Amino acid sequence: MDELELLKKDWKKETNKFPKLSYDDIYKMILKKSSSIVKWIFILSLLEFIFWSVLSFALKDNESIKKFNNYDADYAIIPLTIISYLVLGYFFFVFYKNYKSISVTDSTKSLMEKILKTRRTVKHYVAFNLIFSIVAVVIALFIEFEQDQDLINLVNTAAANGKSLQFYTTFTITVITVLVITILVLLLFYWLIYGLLLRRLNKNYTELKKLDL
Repeated sequence: MDELELLKKDWKKETNKFPKLSYDDIYKMILKKSSSIVKWIFILSLLEFIFWSVLSFALKDNESIKKFNNYDADYAIIPLTIISYLVLGYFFFVFYKNYKSISVTDSTKSLMEKILKTRRTVKHYVAFNLIFSIVAVVIALFIEFEQDQDLINLVNTAAANGKSLQFYTTFTITVITVLVITILVLLLFYWLIYGLLLRRLNKNYTELKKLDL
């Protein structure tokens, strides 16, 4: 049982050994905790963006990356890059807006609504990142099949030997397996980063429901 729960129990007692806390005192404590959590969600989203940007820069000299960059793929890469920056910029703005708005909330009902809104925003943010990653991989594979001469030669050889179905089946299973593992790793990553904060935020929401009874 945490400090807030003890104080709530104490607040309801007629006699106690601690200083008497009012409804407003407890509300302000929950508000402060919630505001801090939402602020950290905003900060972590920025740090995550910086992390992936630094990783991308660090891998720019990788042979596979350099090879892919030589393809005629601007028709796909540029729109994907623009979309990703626009959507991520939108989420950063919403996270910051959630933090600012929750900091000045003046009623239990309003704070509960903003906690729910923040939870939805985080879930949408995670969903976008996962879906975008899958779409980017699928588009990259199409580009590879169109322009990677080594892969084209493998496809042609398989077709010449009557093994096209076997080749595409093996390739598809391999890609799906890698995607599933990647998604699981990303889900674990997001669970570790945002899951703990969302659980704490959900706990605050539960406390507010009890307080509002």
